[in-house]
Amino acid sequence: MRHRLAAAFVALLLGALSACTQDVAPVSSEQEQEGQEDIDSIETPKLGTCRILDAADIEQSSNASEVVDCKDDHTAETFAVGTFPQRLTDGAGADNPGLGAYIFDVCSKRFLRFVGGEESSVLRSTLNWAWFRPSDEAWDKGARWYRCDVVGGGDQVSGFIALPKTAKGLLLGKPADEWMVCVNAPDVVGAPRIPCSEPHTWRAISTIVLGDAKDPYPGDRLVEVKTRDYCSDQVAYWLNNPIDYDFGYTYFHEAEWKTGNRRSICWANTDQ
Repeated sequence: MRHRLAAAFVALLLGALSACTQDVAPVSSEQEQEGQEDIDSIETPKLGTCRILDAADIEQSSNASEVVDCKDDHTAETFAVGTFPQRLTDGAGADNPGLGAYIFDVCSKRFLRFVGGEESSVLRSTLNWAWFRPSDEAWDKGARWYRCDVVGGGDQVSGFIALPKTAKGLLLGKPADEWMVCVNAPDVVGAPRIPCSEPHTWRAISTIVLGDAKDPYPGDRLVEVKTRDYCSDQVAYWLNNPIDYDFGYTYFHEAEWKTGNRRSICWANTDQ
């Protein structure tokens, strides 16, 4: 049996396995100007609205992109809005790191419910989520809201996939290949992630849970060995136990463990 090691790369639990090949029309300069004028607004965003966001947008802490009709091309849909608890905002600025920890817990759970998947399918999907808070100026005016958007893309892409009218339930049951992650390259390492609806050579087929929420990080070597052994068996089973097969695996390090990631990913060398 041959196998290939997919070396560890930095990724968050719900973040870095996304990819895309289908772009939507860019926002016009006039629309950008309108959004810039609204960025300091204290008004709470509306649930269920859609926007055209890209990788540069989701790197920002605040966003006031123009809302578009969800029947039209869009790459983002707001699935959660709310107000930060007072314990995190009293005497604190908009850059309080506690806001991010709170949002990760709240919106990651809501994201799972919204798209209809569980952690394994979400981690292997082309869907991601991003969150936004008020601008510093709006915060000083009393704004305390947050907004979480599902997006058809992620950290490693230059453009995002257009979403359907709503992303609600996209990962229920057996998700369509369009929303699952594959690779079209000799190896998984460093290769762009693409939707499995496109020609591919590798598919992310399962994940392994390496510990409970309160467990300390077991160390790189133990994580790698446990991942390798599990993925060898899982890929063999998925491929109907062939005599000769290739498998890959992606494992993460202590930094990702601290963000809540307890999973590694198994890859099958397949065009299916």
